[in-house]
Order: sequence, then structure tokens, then C-alpha cells
Amino acid sequence: MRKYEELAAAPNVDAVYIATPNNLHFENTMLCMNAGKHVLCEKPFTTCAEEAEKLYKTADEKGLFVMEGFWTRFLPLYDELLKIIKSKQFGKLCHARCDYGFIANGARRERKFLSELGGGALLDIGIYNLGFLRFIMGGDPEAFQSEVRFNEYGTDEFSVIQLRYPKGRTAHSLQTIGLQIERKAALYFDRASIYLPDFQGAYSMIVEPVDSDSYEVDSPPEINGFEYEVREVTRSVKAGKTHSDIFRPEDSITVLRLMDKIRESWGLKFSFE
Repeated sequence: MRKYEELAAAPNVDAVYIATPNNLHFENTMLCMNAGKHVLCEKPFTTCAEEAEKLYKTADEKGLFVMEGFWTRFLPLYDELLKIIKSKQFGKLCHARCDYGFIANGARRERKFLSELGGGALLDIGIYNLGFLRFIMGGDPEAFQSEVRFNEYGTDEFSVIQLRYPKGRTAHSLQTIGLQIERKAALYFDRASIYLPDFQGAYSMIVEPVDSDSYEVDSPPEINGFEYEVREVTRSVKAGKTHSDIFRPEDSITVLRLMDKIRESWGLKFSFE
């Protein structure tokens, strides 16, 4: 912690990017804000919604910028996808699904799964799935059902979540650390389907209307995709904002709150201290 304290106190540092283990995000972000630093903190922003609410409140009180590092939300392709959804050119978005899984071995497996480090597949990578679904569905689900498999550490390694949204819309999310699963997503409208070969590194999508030929929309990043998030932080800080207008505190908090409810339904215990 001594090095963290020295960094937070450094007079030539204006903002800090936090990428420590999940369980340290809350205290590291608070440390930096108490030292007057703006913060971009990796996802998951915190290990529960209550922690996130306190950080955003503190940022407002201190006049500092803080944001969860949900870098995919700022990719240009998502803007193109949102235009299609809002235009309703293919009718209503009825169902969506996304899958994400990878294999972690050795020390990395412990880091991803140990409960004391904020481990578990849902919190670590399922947040990408649920964040993506919140964005394209335009809000939060009314209800959910899930199935889960636990690992030797007592945290979740595989889960499938079914989500129900207003007006009869539905979604499906699969997340696992233990199987290699391509990060694919599919959106089903009244009159078209849209497929994303990689919904996290979202650089292209295939649109398949029911009454015309399919076509591809490509929107590759200028560098590696993270530049858009960095630009948003820089823009917001220069404008004197305490949060982003694109990825807002409520976008962060509501996904964390949903994950809290899902983990509680699995019997997992966590607390805010």
C-alpha cells in the first residue's frame, strides 16, 4: 500500500488508472480521490453496488471525475448498433444472447476465483455480458433465472442467466472461466438478425434482414479500442465533469446491483464494510 499512497500523493499526477485485483478497487479508488485524483477504475468497478454508490457520491462531493473502465461501451461500432436499434427499421428488438468464456490456469486461476480477491466468472467477465445487454436493451430486466456451477474455491465458474425485460423482450447470457467460448452475440428483431463475431472487441457486425440481402458493418478501432475510453476521460476531466455522459454512474451501479441479486440467489455472501 505504501507505493499506492506515494502515487496518490504525487503532485505531478492528475488522474490514476486502477487495475488492481477486484477486491482492492474500492479502497484504491477512495485513496486516490481522497488525494484529489481523478480515477478510471477497471471493471468490475467494485465488488457490490453499495460500494459503487459511495464512490460516485464521493466523486460528486469532491468535484472529481470517476468512471468504471468499461472500455467496450466507447467503441464506434456500438454507436452504429445503437442507431439501428433506435431507428426501429427492423422493428422491435425481441431477444439477445451473448457468450463469453476462457481458460485460466495456475496463479491466474486463483486470482480469478478466490473469493477474497473478488473472484468468480460473473463478477470478472459476466459484467461484460450484462453491461452489453443493458446497453442494447436500453434498461434493466424485470426478472431473471439462472443456473450455476461452482469451483473448488466456492465461487462461480459457469453460469447461464435468462433475463426478462419489459414488453416481452428476453435475453440470454452465458459466462465461464474454464471453457474457451467465443465472445459472440446475436440480436433478434421482428424483421432481422444481427450477429457480432466478438461483442467485446466489437469491430464488425453482420446484419441479416428477412427481406433483403445480408451486409456487414465494419468499424475497426484507430489503435486498439482503448483510445476511445481514454479520450472520454480526458474530455470529461477538461470539462469539469464528475462522470461520463456516455457511461454513466447508473449504468455501472445497476449492473452491479443485478449481479448482487444473482449472486445472492446462488447463496454467495458478500458485504460492504
